[in-house]
Amino acid sequence: MADALKIALAQCNPTMGDIAGNLALLRKARAEAAAQGVDLVIATEMVITGYPTEDLVLKPMFLEAARAALEALARDTADGGPGMIIGGPWRQDAEAKPPLFGKVFNAAYLLDGGAIVTQRAKYDLPNYGVFDEKRVFGAGPLPGPMNFRGVRLGVMVCEDMWKPDVCECLEESGAEILVVINGSPYELTKTEERIQLAVQRIGETGLPLVYVNQVGGQDELVFDGASFVLNADHGLAAQLPAFEEAIEVTAWQRSEEGWRCAPARREPPPGGFNGAGMEPVYGALVLGLRDYVNKNRFPGVILGLSGGIDSALTAAVAVDALGPQRVHCLMMPSPYTSQESLDDAAEAARLMQIGLDEVSIEPAMQAFEGMLKPLLKDHDADTTEENIQARSRGLTLMAISNKLGYMVLSTGNKSEVSVGYATLYGDMVGGFNVMKDLYKTMVFDLARWRNQVHPKGALGPAGRVIPERIITKPPSAELKPDQKDEDSLPPYPVLDDILKGLIEGEESVDIIVARGHDRDLVNRVWRMLELAEYKRRQACPGVKITRRAFGRDRRYPITNAFRGPA
Repeated sequence: MADALKIALAQCNPTMGDIAGNLALLRKARAEAAAQGVDLVIATEMVITGYPTEDLVLKPMFLEAARAALEALARDTADGGPGMIIGGPWRQDAEAKPPLFGKVFNAAYLLDGGAIVTQRAKYDLPNYGVFDEKRVFGAGPLPGPMNFRGVRLGVMVCEDMWKPDVCECLEESGAEILVVINGSPYELTKTEERIQLAVQRIGETGLPLVYVNQVGGQDELVFDGASFVLNADHGLAAQLPAFEEAIEVTAWQRSEEGWRCAPARREPPPGGFNGAGMEPVYGALVLGLRDYVNKNRFPGVILGLSGGIDSALTAAVAVDALGPQRVHCLMMPSPYTSQESLDDAAEAARLMQIGLDEVSIEPAMQAFEGMLKPLLKDHDADTTEENIQARSRGLTLMAISNKLGYMVLSTGNKSEVSVGYATLYGDMVGGFNVMKDLYKTMVFDLARWRNQVHPKGALGPAGRVIPERIITKPPSAELKPDQKDEDSLPPYPVLDDILKGLIEGEESVDIIVARGHDRDLVNRVWRMLELAEYKRRQACPGVKITRRAFGRDRRYPITNAFRGPA
């Protein structure tokens, strides 16, 4: 029976479907851990394939490739070095007995001595928010511990820790250390929630807990890592950084009181344990964009730099994620573009050290006016002409994207997209939207924060990157003379509070009115929110930050006549 154990936490950034690349990533982590005399390497949920797999896991050839990689990694452990606990899909063959027969599971594997020693299927499958695991996975039975070199490890897969059932079963079955492998995406205050749940499970079982979380971007989701170890007395023994890959070796000792982890690396999570500061939000935006661009092999990005706050912050995130040389900006003025906006865009480009080209859309506006005049000559100018401007800009960006290969970044924020204050096939055009889940008030907060802080790992310049006038001037789409956003919308602090109630809180009009908002205004915002669903359904993906991002998180019908009690 072992009385000492060295465990490495491998906080990896896998790429979805790149099974050979993920295998190489795990081999590198194991080799690094072996050089430090580690006994066991613990990686993350579905790390061999990437996570979440969605319907890709239904393909037999995908499962076969994943199994072959798992077996190859298992053979590596015949060298007498570290064993491994990693996540991957588990398909039962035709000889398996019920309840496992013919199902695919989200599983944790123990690899040691040159073989796959055992596996445990995820018991509690999440089926809310962005997750629909019951669509593609079967639920495993309540698990027993894994025996690793004389130590009984209570291994769980992510959601299994969020309720007491699995931990209780593992403790009653003789587990000595709880181990959780995770693919838990970032959300505001998520760090605090994970710690609180881990503390609850420790309090119920009296066992120490190892929590290893994936890091990296996968489409809309960003996994923040921030893995940790808590001892049985709830003391924090290890805390890995957020938003970056890391391997941390922890030393464990058995005593009469059970297993205890010696103090290791302990980095405070960005924004503190409540995760509510600007640093983790900005970190998620940078990592989400960087991985989306790099994993999809785009050479860089292109966006319209208008002189407004949304495009300026988008450019700042892009520069920090990719470096100035991979960010290309266009100013596309119309007759309504102010000299102030031209100057502000030029100054932002100078501060961020990026090139800025100018392409006037006035010729396109004149061409469309001439084309449409025979049909529309009897109609007064309205939003039709405004939308032509936005779509001319979208067409320009997409033409350059097609020719040069740069991905277009959309720049609309959550407040505008919520109420349809955006042009379909115009300013909504693009392959990715960094601002998609950011309310306008947070856009301003992040801009001010970035001007004061040079984030860790940022590839952009230190110091001010967004001109102060961009932050302080009234927002405007500049699609007609003297236009201001507040001509069409409530002030953003008011609008954002109403929207948070309607979207994140699913609150009734009465509840929102009770907070001090005008009833007619709340009803108007609710109507705009519902009517814009068809636009959002066609919008590009973007980084998820809140509990209720548009897209996979919030699935409302486009055809929807419900407007509350009659």
